[in-house]
Amino acid sequence: MIAADDLRLKRMRWHCRRGTRELDRLLERWLDEHAAVANEARILQFEAVLACEDRELQRWILGYQVCERAELTALIDEIRANPIV
Repeated sequence: MIAADDLRLKRMRWHCRRGTRELDRLLERWLDEHAAVANEARILQFEAVLACEDRELQRWILGYQVCERAELTALIDEIRANPIV
């Protein structure tokens, strides 16, 4: 679990900024809804997602391509399942 003022949370929020509004909002929404309650393993998975290349990440999260990294697939599906309204 991460406190709202934690430097790690601020760093992840910065890395959610990918240059496309849709992708940014999907990543930020997951962070806002899950960071405070996620366990360390889940946070590490999210950080691994944020470390991916922008084009790859966009294809995976927007559903244009399937993520080949099995350890990230469930989290990417979770992020994608919560569409922007």
